[in-house]
Amino acid sequence: MTSRPVVLVTGATGRVGRLVVDALLSSGAHVRTLVRSPQVADLPARADVAEGDLREPATVAKAAAGADAAFLVWPGFSAAGAEPVVEALTVQVPHLVYLSAARLQRDEHGPMPGVWSDVEGIIERSPGTRTFVRSGGFAANTLEWAQQVRGGDVVRMPYPGAVRSLVHERDLADVAVRALLDPRHAGRAYVATGPEALSSQDQVRVIGEVLGRRLRVLAQPLDQAREELSRVMGESTAEQSLRYWAGLADEPERVTTDVEEVTGHPARSYQAWVRDHAPDFRGDSR
Repeated sequence: MTSRPVVLVTGATGRVGRLVVDALLSSGAHVRTLVRSPQVADLPARADVAEGDLREPATVAKAAAGADAAFLVWPGFSAAGAEPVVEALTVQVPHLVYLSAARLQRDEHGPMPGVWSDVEGIIERSPGTRTFVRSGGFAANTLEWAQQVRGGDVVRMPYPGAVRSLVHERDLADVAVRALLDPRHAGRAYVATGPEALSSQDQVRVIGEVLGRRLRVLAQPLDQAREELSRVMGESTAEQSLRYWAGLADEPERVTTDVEEVTGHPARSYQAWVRDHAPDFRGDSR
């Protein structure tokens, strides 16, 4: 890489991508972003903004031209259309960092089946080097409870006993940035989790402790949960998710130390994540 590397960031307006942009700028990198609507992207002025759609290979190739590395967040729950996009990226960019998802049960390893393993396979067959940042569950996904917390003291969910090692989005961004800038991470696959495994019920307890409230958890009827999830992610992915959560009470997700090994700092706790997002649960304006 050059002394001031050029890095293309896709998903730059998302929870992880925006943090990647900020950290890259702080490191002195030249940041280029690919966004569909630059006028509402609200990105830092120092970041170059290329207008385009990640699902359109021509715009991806144009944005990637001359870059030293790229950060890829593939949208949606299917890898359909990913192959020409990955080709457009890897023809232009010598190193690719992909935000994937990890298998964390039963001492299993590798990417989560589905879109994540499919996209990893496409990248593996492509030229250049790559680093996979395989995430545990996003702590940010528990923001789906925020409306219930703002509206009362009861949080309804399927499988309150499901135990997960949720990861802070800042830790994902920290790992990704190091993989983008340091060639020693090329060819590696990191599994990024939080420092602890907590049940969903305990996660709600932590939210209550941070807010100074006593919250209760009720198990949501599965038919209702299936219907709500299907509207967001489709029936197949919703069913897959429910099956996965059902097994997490007896076989919790494991905890890894990859965040600390890559970044030099311990992974942030779920309590730290809740403190960072307390205004979302309170309904405060930021």
